[in-house]
Amino acid sequence: MNNSRVYLVGAGPGDPDLLTVKALRLIKAADVVVYDRLVSETIINLIPSGVAKIYAGKATGRHPLPQEEINHLLINLATKGHRHIVRLKGGDPFIFGRGSEEALALARHGITYEIVPGITSAMACASYAGIPLTHRGLADGVHFMTGHRRENKPLEIDQAALRDPSCTLAIYMGLGNLEAIVNAALDAGRSPITPAAVIERGTTLDQQCLISSLADLVNDTHQAGVQPPAMIVIGEVVRFAQILDWFQPVPGKALQQSSGKRI
Repeated sequence: MNNSRVYLVGAGPGDPDLLTVKALRLIKAADVVVYDRLVSETIINLIPSGVAKIYAGKATGRHPLPQEEINHLLINLATKGHRHIVRLKGGDPFIFGRGSEEALALARHGITYEIVPGITSAMACASYAGIPLTHRGLADGVHFMTGHRRENKPLEIDQAALRDPSCTLAIYMGLGNLEAIVNAALDAGRSPITPAAVIERGTTLDQQCLISSLADLVNDTHQAGVQPPAMIVIGEVVRFAQILDWFQPVPGKALQQSSGKRI
């Protein structure tokens, strides 16, 4: 009888204090941890010494370990004696984390698994930048979307979501296609002066937040040299950052729009 169990664990966006109690407990009890690129170093350091750590990170256009191989790795670990396997994923495993693909592979092989939700990056990064994703009378919905597709296929963008000014857009992994995303939003009818933010390494001590407008976002982002991982937020709620921006990990380091003023 195989007593192995694989835990697909969301590590949140980077701040170790945002780990769930269950996530931390499972990390501390793991036999082996398979982790992604977006799992922060501070969280990796919480893994007890002596526990096997396997890097399975992927970056846009560069996949050191393809998804199929990650699936096979988890299956092999579960069938070769490891009883407590933690698959540690940035954010939430079921929101653009491909956790469902890994769960399906495990299910097909009869391997016991659990899904442990994590705080997804859109919610956390926006909150740490002082941006509410919804606000009564201003934004009554939020649309999570990915900014890239596998194998560099063209983006399929939901025009209805882009068009609705009362729907906040939260875009994951979108820097590489930022111009296409902005143009699609403008073509859909979003106002060029719609506030927009790019939050780099949100919730960590290296967090930086650029505040711009939809029309200027591409140029301002390039000028500021923003690097991934970064979350893009577009919508009227970005205006709240001027008042609610409570998290200042490195005073004076925050990115600004080209005029030098926050919206």
